Amino acid sequence: MRIDKFVHSCLRLTVGADRLLFDPGKFSFVDGRVDPAVFSDVSTIVLTHGHPDHIDPDALGRIVQASGATLVGNGEVANKLSEKGLSVTVFEEGERIFGAFRLQAQAVAHEPILSDESPQLTAFLVNDVFLNPGDSFDSRLDRFVGVEVLALPVMAPFLTELTVHAFAKRMKPKSVMPVHDGYARDYFLKQRYDVYEPYLDKVGIKLHRPMTPGDGFDVADQ
Repeated sequence: MRIDKFVHSCLRLTVGADRLLFDPGKFSFVDGRVDPAVFSDVSTIVLTHGHPDHIDPDALGRIVQASGATLVGNGEVANKLSEKGLSVTVFEEGERIFGAFRLQAQAVAHEPILSDESPQLTAFLVNDVFLNPGDSFDSRLDRFVGVEVLALPVMAPFLTELTVHAFAKRMKPKSVMPVHDGYARDYFLKQRYDVYEPYLDKVGIKLHRPMTPGDGFDVADQ
């Protein structure tokens, strides 16, 4: 499996000829760093929750029209996108196969934010090697402790450096893909990675450092 990052929480997973896209949100496309056309060959698009930094309906419409990809998400995501004329396969728990990708869905709570409502959030384990928790550090994710690769939120109103580090130590992945940092300029992004890297290294966790849209790495599939 190859994992590539396209700003913020937008990740593309590739296995053979199949490509799965996670959370193409507004931060990925707002300044032109990523063109939705680059995803014209994805087969499945998985959405963890309905916040705009994880879902851009206009970009999704373009991607689906070009690729014919299947949209996957929870009931709240499906309702939100139905208003935009987009159909979503509802998947909230259990295990399902989408092409070369075996997904396990886990309901989790979004980390506390300054809002009267919290979105329905679904975390996904892919092919037993990659965990995308969305915006959650929920204890229900502990069933996936020791996962090969963890998508790790590293910047957000709902976290601190200490909570990020504690979550990574708790989950014990072999490596992390930093996410949720699309609003930072490159020099600050590098500084954030410089801060986290030695502390993650001390506990045996490798930090990948994607700086340019499309940066990624290969991980052995199980």
